[in-house]
Amino acid sequence: MLESRRNFLDVAESVTGRAWVDRLDAAGARLAGAMAQREGVSDILARILAGRGVGLEDAGLYLEPTIRALMPDPSTLTAMDDLAERLAKAIADNEAIALFGDYDVDGATSCALMVRYLGHFGLTPQVHIPDRIFEGYGPNIAAMDKLIDAGASLIVTLDCGTTSDKPIAHARERGADVLVIDHHLSDHDLPPANALVNPNRPDDISGLGYLCAAGVTFMVLVAVNRVLRQRGDTGLPDLMRLLDLVALGTVCDVVPLVGLNRAFVIRGLEIARRGDNRGLAALALASRVSGPLNPYHLGFLIGPRINAGGRIGNAALGTQLLALDDEHQALVIAARLDELNTERQRIEVAAVEEAVAVAEAEIGAGEGPPVLVLASENWHAGIVGLIAARLKERFERPAFAIALHPDGTGTGSGRSVPGVDLGSAVIAAVETGLVPKGGGHAMAAGVTLRPGELGPFRSFLADRLEVDVRAARAASALRIDAALTARGANIELLHKIEKAGPFGSGNPAPVFAFPAHRARFAQVVGKGGHVSFTLASDDGARLKAIAFRAAGTPLGDMLLRDGETPLHFAGGLSIDHYQGREQVQFRLTDIARPAVVR
Repeated sequence: MLESRRNFLDVAESVTGRAWVDRLDAAGARLAGAMAQREGVSDILARILAGRGVGLEDAGLYLEPTIRALMPDPSTLTAMDDLAERLAKAIADNEAIALFGDYDVDGATSCALMVRYLGHFGLTPQVHIPDRIFEGYGPNIAAMDKLIDAGASLIVTLDCGTTSDKPIAHARERGADVLVIDHHLSDHDLPPANALVNPNRPDDISGLGYLCAAGVTFMVLVAVNRVLRQRGDTGLPDLMRLLDLVALGTVCDVVPLVGLNRAFVIRGLEIARRGDNRGLAALALASRVSGPLNPYHLGFLIGPRINAGGRIGNAALGTQLLALDDEHQALVIAARLDELNTERQRIEVAAVEEAVAVAEAEIGAGEGPPVLVLASENWHAGIVGLIAARLKERFERPAFAIALHPDGTGTGSGRSVPGVDLGSAVIAAVETGLVPKGGGHAMAAGVTLRPGELGPFRSFLADRLEVDVRAARAASALRIDAALTARGANIELLHKIEKAGPFGSGNPAPVFAFPAHRARFAQVVGKGGHVSFTLASDDGARLKAIAFRAAGTPLGDMLLRDGETPLHFAGGLSIDHYQGREQVQFRLTDIARPAVVR
């Protein structure tokens, strides 16, 4: 239990109001010691592994994960065999196939995977990515008609379709077959697709619900390859070459980086670094990536540029870019997505400022509502997910941001905190008839509101999630993996720590405490209000450091004010590749005043 763990460095309350606790209890510390001896790894790496639930017998595979060892038989997924047989038949018969994808990175990578796979057999599928504002999420009848009128006899939905009963029924009535490849939560009433593969459908017991749609799509392609091989086909696609797209979708959809997902990302990054995918390489160039591609580059530089097309531009640009092989065309599209991302950032800054002001007024001096549900006529529907994410980060609770349209309807997106299942709550609101459309997964959800439903929806979420939010916030103490000094935080240590990565959702990045260090040369930098500084120890060691979006917060104020005061710092470490040289960078999470200053 969290309560039984000692306060790390005796920090009972930090500048941000959190206690610092040792990530390991007594049993975890003993496990770390045994792991260090048995595996021959450093004490710090052993503590990181033990703190992420890695058992003694699992440590070897965790440190060297392989897709071969971690990937189950695709047939463990419900309806996989039926779907693979139907898609294999379409390939063998040279059918006219259409793809219907989502407008985010997971949808783009899933569609690009399928386009590249089918292209190996000389097939050029129609691709439809819906307009976020005018069509909304998932298949719609008009789009299905358009695909069928253009000759499609088989429609494959990717990263969507699980809740699209009417559009899929309509397509079937018109004589087209429909296959659904998805990962979003669903209720028990599945649409009348010919086959629906979704590890989160109620009757699926594969245990693969943590996969994103790109991961599920990859498993589908493995199954289709097997069917074609059994039929005697040779010269099948090398699926391992497509893992760069799977890694991109996995990181950007913020699914847990555990099990098979870790193997996907590790192997996928190796493929991506070769630059074989022209679109991905062009995006890395447009994003001004320095050093070898890593999860941060995928999630915070490349992913947002793909999403920018779906948010405020042409939603199909991401899929087009990731599926093409023409280098010049890739550079042109990547440059356009970069421009759209810059425009998106400008729109986002103004909207977030408005949202934060409203939230602060709503919360006031008290605890405020368990779930923030804010709406505005000024917000672009394409960026409500970003607004929700910023609100969630700042106020440490689930948040929904809703763009209100002139007719009184609303389009919203929500982001949650660990331990609070937002997707299930939205699905429950749909099932009760409170809202017409919505869904998602635990950490992210979307919703459509009719006029007058904002208040009832806000009350519904508050009533349903209050207990879970209270529990999540009570457990929000900052878990520290180990204490370090600026001198000890060197490149050699970071390369060892990377063996426990990639880090992200479900596999949190290590948090280190730096006791009695100083923040020198602090200054506000960048448009996002970041504070850069130098983390300094008394022995003269220095670390380049930054606190993202800290300006105007208690954290930023302390950095700018107390540069000569010895303080306890907590945060993460990364490798900065500047001008071809590796340098350690510290990313600040929290600060605490020492109980006794020595």
